[in-house]
Amino acid sequence: MSEVRVPAFERIRMSYDEWWALPEKPKSEWVDGTVVVVNVPPNLDHSDSGFGLHSTLRRAFPSLRVYADVPLRLPRNRVRRPDLMVFDHRPEREPVEETPILVVEVLSPGTHLIDAFEKAPEYAEAGIGQFWIVDPEARSLDVYALVDGRWESLLRLDDLRPTGEVTVEGHGTIALDLPVILAG
Repeated sequence: MSEVRVPAFERIRMSYDEWWALPEKPKSEWVDGTVVVVNVPPNLDHSDSGFGLHSTLRRAFPSLRVYADVPLRLPRNRVRRPDLMVFDHRPEREPVEETPILVVEVLSPGTHLIDAFEKAPEYAEAGIGQFWIVDPEARSLDVYALVDGRWESLLRLDDLRPTGEVTVEGHGTIALDLPVILAG
């Protein structure tokens, strides 16, 4: 039996209204008149890391709201789905149009270039205060702050430096433990 290979993502031309009206949305984002369908199946490492960071954020900041995989409207005609978004209130509607305090992308083997490199400037242009990248395969967590329109590194955790703290502007400091986050 031959192996069937499915691309990690597909791009399909479609208007925003057509995309939003789909009765059963596949995991997708809308970028400049194109639907980006993500065909990477969820995996245990991605799920554990997302849950671990979600739990860590909720414990550290009980008054903040943490949302997973909710559409976020960005400048330049884009709607992305960060793995996690943090707000100090419940957004009014989907796709969310308010600016989150921070967004998190948990990298997957098939989409890591999009998650880390295509989305970073989009999140910066939207004025999001912090961008966190969890890479379960590399066993790392990078935290960036938006400074003068560019991402500046605040913290990098990996197996050599597995713990650290970072300040979330206006909300306090959070202690981060990479092995706990990756374990879920």
